[in-house]
Amino acid sequence: MNYKIAPSILNADFSILRQEVEVVEYAGADFLHLDVIDGLFAPNISFGPSVVESLRKHSNLIFDVHLMIQDPGRYISDFIHAGADMISVHAEGNPHLHRLVYQVKYYGKKVCVAINPATPLTAVQHLITDVDMILLMTVNPGFGGQQFIHNVLPKIKELRELIMNKNASVDIQVDGGITPEEAKLCAEAGANVFVVGSYIYKHESSEDKQKAIADIKNTLKAID
Repeated sequence: MNYKIAPSILNADFSILRQEVEVVEYAGADFLHLDVIDGLFAPNISFGPSVVESLRKHSNLIFDVHLMIQDPGRYISDFIHAGADMISVHAEGNPHLHRLVYQVKYYGKKVCVAINPATPLTAVQHLITDVDMILLMTVNPGFGGQQFIHNVLPKIKELRELIMNKNASVDIQVDGGITPEEAKLCAEAGANVFVVGSYIYKHESSEDKQKAIADIKNTLKAID
């Protein structure tokens, strides 16, 4: 399995955000996960396209922009022009999900569909062959530092089986409360992309942040 680490900057120190990104890129991160929250779709307010554009000048990482906002179709082009390589949109509250998927594809970018812990896979199963990745939230969206919801593990396994049955090439991303222990459980269930926020950015020193990434990488390497 090709495992990928996607540090989330939601709990990074925004006063030194460029350095916070450089630390994880140097440590071998694959994606940079950028949580865009509007205070309506989910509690908390994070940032908009200007932050993505500012960071884009200083990083070669794949920018994975996760839109936890109402009516994301209004802003997809803004985030793509700001430097997003992949856009994640939620199934919840978006009745024209297929249209959103192809709105992202129109720009030649990768697209992911996300669902919250209580949302069933039926919300996305008919889009499996249309997307590059499906994100299963393992906490309720809005804040970093939450506890991993273990009830999502069977959903990961079921989704991997659905993908295999359709002979599709689709990544499964998990987001929320990921530590080495949870990463191992998710990988064994079938996930291969791991959003990691607090476990990395709770540390003050660059060395400890890099060690946190190495710990997760080594845990996943041991599964293979």
